[in-house]
Amino acid sequence: MLYWLLYLKLFHYFPPFRIFRYLTFRTAFASLTAMFTGLIVGPLVINRLREFQIGQFIREEGPKAHQKKAGTPTMGGLLIAISIVVPTLLWADLSNRFVWIAVLSTCAFAAIGFADDYSKVAHRRNLGLTGKAKLGFQIATSILIAVALIAMQTQGMYSTKLLVPFVKQFRPDLVIQSLVHNPHLWPLAFLPFVAFVVLVIVGSSNAVNLTDGLDGLAIGCTVIAAGALAVLTYVSGHATFAAYLELQRMPQVGELTIFCGAMVGSAIGFLWYNAHPAEVFMGDVGSLALGGAIGTVAVMIKQELLLPFIGGVFVIEAVSVILQVGSYKLRKKRIFKMAPLHHHFELLGWSESKIIVRFWIASLVFALFALTTLKLR
Repeated sequence: MLYWLLYLKLFHYFPPFRIFRYLTFRTAFASLTAMFTGLIVGPLVINRLREFQIGQFIREEGPKAHQKKAGTPTMGGLLIAISIVVPTLLWADLSNRFVWIAVLSTCAFAAIGFADDYSKVAHRRNLGLTGKAKLGFQIATSILIAVALIAMQTQGMYSTKLLVPFVKQFRPDLVIQSLVHNPHLWPLAFLPFVAFVVLVIVGSSNAVNLTDGLDGLAIGCTVIAAGALAVLTYVSGHATFAAYLELQRMPQVGELTIFCGAMVGSAIGFLWYNAHPAEVFMGDVGSLALGGAIGTVAVMIKQELLLPFIGGVFVIEAVSVILQVGSYKLRKKRIFKMAPLHHHFELLGWSESKIIVRFWIASLVFALFALTTLKLR
């Protein structure tokens, strides 16, 4: 909105407004706008959540130390979603389709999380939507994103080919080209791509959700992951950097840098109130929205295979749950004292603050490794 007003409309009358054409400038201001939105609006949201008695319900089988957190305001993810979407709409070029896909994806996953959180509050227990219902809504949203990207691919604005780290020339296409022109089988041509997009976005959304178990853990890791995505998005849309790093240049995805910058600022603003001991929890409305946004951006900038490193801690937390459940069903034995992994370390005697900071460090190491792979292709 401000890009349209200050640059496209008023630039000819006031030449200094040309600064609003620069992506780095608008990204910085989107990040600052998001951060200050969270810092300023945060107390209002927390107080309103307290007034409506929207408190967190703690599962009885979890660590006993968490019982004292019962009643802490939850659904603070509404603040996160607002702090991402509003600055993006203010500073991004709203004619860019990638921006709208990212914004609508964030809103859709936030809505799923809101329904889950509201159900928990309404029933006064730690049970929201059923697992099947939540997963069904996530899959449906991811399919719609995949369909939108396919439509853009047919217009030459997007590629369904994968970028494989460390292998420059190997770029497998997730669309079966031999079926594309078959009038009867063409929908099947896009099935591998749709399935892959669903796997990445749904997996990312749930991985962040599983990580959100300690004060500031998930949101701190989000700051790092979103920062790494901002770098990757910028170089993917920059002609010189993309050529130097041998990336597939996609000019229009560069505008997503503003969205990633807003995500960084929003996460920092929320961390101010979510740091241990937390004044507010993000709830599913925040964790699902952040995970969905991270997965969606990774798909749009063709860095899906780097996502396990960009969000390394998220992946480890999700894998720990899969291994724990699988081991118990197959062998009736547990691998960890409790899953997700951060609870395992709690039961080993680590303090909550130590777990959080060490996981942040691990997240930073993973993100830096992901960025180094750009030159190792």
